Amino acid sequence: MISLEALLLAVVLSIDVFAVSFAYGSSKIKIPFKSIMIITVIGSVILGLSIYLGALLLPFFPVGVADALSFIILFTLGLIKIFDSIIKKLIRKYSDASKKVEFSVFNLKFILNVYASPEKADLDNSRIISPKESVIVAIAVAMDAFALGFGAGLADVNHLQIIAFSLIIDVAAVLLGCFIGGKIAQKSPINLSWLGGVILILLAVF
Repeated sequence: MISLEALLLAVVLSIDVFAVSFAYGSSKIKIPFKSIMIITVIGSVILGLSIYLGALLLPFFPVGVADALSFIILFTLGLIKIFDSIIKKLIRKYSDASKKVEFSVFNLKFILNVYASPEKADLDNSRIISPKESVIVAIAVAMDAFALGFGAGLADVNHLQIIAFSLIIDVAAVLLGCFIGGKIAQKSPINLSWLGGVILILLAVF
């Protein structure tokens, strides 16, 4: 049977992917199918590894502790995503002040800039996200997938269904985001982080 919890968790993860793709579409930046697959596969791999880690550590937690920890992770991540728009606004403001993309240790600062303004991942200004650039995009949009996956690994949710749903829905989110963004053709990035946060909090409670 299809697990509603697994489906909703996959939808939450796809919201960020949709928002990034919307920003690309509205900026007339194309994402080839190869790059789409790289973005979705990397996201699913990160999710799968985190779920496996959570499930691996589950037997070491006393009865009830795993459920409490899963609740705390999902609830906290939900709150973070609700306030995500404020964080992104601050990152954009800092990036605009410098007028350039700056690199720091392990490219962390660059990833944060991409997270706030995804179109900056187009390093060569080709208006096409290459496979190499798609790796950066994948890491940027999967920053919360590890925490979410770990929390899901501690919960009684169908792990294989989460990964399968995530892979399928992410592909659809990229295609739909690019299409809608291209039709609207606005440069303002859409922000639906609050919606993912609300869903995560509801999942944590139930």
